[in-house]
Amino acid sequence: MCLVLFAWQSHPRYSLVLAANRDEFHERPTADADYWDDHPAILAGRDLQAGGTWLGVSRGGRFAALTNYREPTEPRPTTILSRGHLVTDFLAGFSEPIAHAGKVHVAGPQYEGFNLLLGNRDSLAYVSNRGARAIAVEPGVHGLSNHLLDTRWPKVEAGRRSLEALLERDEVEAEALFDLLSDRALTPGDIPQDIDQHLAPERMMKHYFIVSDVYGTRSSTVLLAGRDGSLFFSERQYDAGGRAIGTRRFLI
Repeated sequence: MCLVLFAWQSHPRYSLVLAANRDEFHERPTADADYWDDHPAILAGRDLQAGGTWLGVSRGGRFAALTNYREPTEPRPTTILSRGHLVTDFLAGFSEPIAHAGKVHVAGPQYEGFNLLLGNRDSLAYVSNRGARAIAVEPGVHGLSNHLLDTRWPKVEAGRRSLEALLERDEVEAEALFDLLSDRALTPGDIPQDIDQHLAPERMMKHYFIVSDVYGTRSSTVLLAGRDGSLFFSERQYDAGGRAIGTRRFLI
């Protein structure tokens, strides 16, 4: 039940402010964020099981983030491609976000359900193979979990409000965003009536940060894209007990 909170073209100093949690099984092997040996322009964590990633940036200012679309009762497609390569393919390429998103939508049936954000310094696109089409993201504060963009799940709505409050400051601090992501209290609100209860268990929908022995929040990522062209990327890793075990920071 991952969470991506982001503000696009909503702050005087930053074109993009992003805070994201990756929730995954603890047994799945993962490499911490770094530049990749086989793609030196890509900076991201890496899924060592399938070889892709869930969130990353490039030296050229490209950005992509992925969440799975939760649908436990749906059959798996006949041909399975790894969703993590959707992020890698964009980061390693040169196409415009909305054009690339359109191509991804056409190829969508080859993958299990996903949400994908694709951006550069000038534009940001969203596509899901469970949505009608690829779209250009409008300026504003948005939230994405394991349903469509800006679905009114409690933690998405609460997270958007918390991010909006942080944007009122002249300087957006990375630690403030990490604090937001590590909040382990239940967030207020009810599951919308138009969302099937079995698709989003209430306990998991309401938590920003998940702690359990088998599955939980493995890492948090903060991304700040400055209007001066700078790009700050930081990843914090957690163990199965929810304890921070390391933080990596990069400035591009």
